[in-house]
Amino acid sequence: MSGRLVAWLSLVGALVALAYGARAASGKPDQDVLYHYSTAVSGIVQYALIGLVVLAIAHGADRLLAVRLPRRPGAALGAALAVLVATYVVGALVDLYSNPGKEQGLTPSRWEPAHAGAFAANFVVVAGVAPIVEELLFRGLGYSLLERHSRWLAILGVGIAFGLVHGLIAGFPVLAFFGAALAWLRSRTDSVLPGIGVHAAFNAIALVVAVTT
Repeated sequence: MSGRLVAWLSLVGALVALAYGARAASGKPDQDVLYHYSTAVSGIVQYALIGLVVLAIAHGADRLLAVRLPRRPGAALGAALAVLVATYVVGALVDLYSNPGKEQGLTPSRWEPAHAGAFAANFVVVAGVAPIVEELLFRGLGYSLLERHSRWLAILGVGIAFGLVHGLIAGFPVLAFFGAALAWLRSRTDSVLPGIGVHAAFNAIALVVAVTT
């Protein structure tokens, strides 16, 4: 096992432990957490630290991050849309017996114009910063390191790791599927860019729907 893979597994393991530990200690976040500027600040700090570690692990081998134009952009767009649609289908099926969105507790239950500025700041973090850093971590570095052993190991392993790092139980099936589907997209396009787009769209839609319905 390479040193980079050990470092990546250690980083993911630490993030999983922190996520479940925080959930066990404090429960789900306040529903209005995205109406606070402090949430955006802490999110930026957290993702900056993760991003720096990812860059350090990949140092000298930037190709592992797969930040490059996708193969066959037209086909990449079709595959990206398929991933988004498939994730909503799986999410609808999971909703039949659980409520993953309520478990995570991040989306507000109503729109509050007085906190529009804080919501906008958090929107940038959730739909902009988070997808970039998470895609570099999982579908960039993680996929590249695992693919050396097996393409399907990389797809499934990255999916499971992505699901676990969110610290959820009811939401794990949807997140693991989404993570694996994004890894499949990475394998089809040889790039993290389509995945960043899908991930950003997924998060943005969730936030918009939460405050408009």
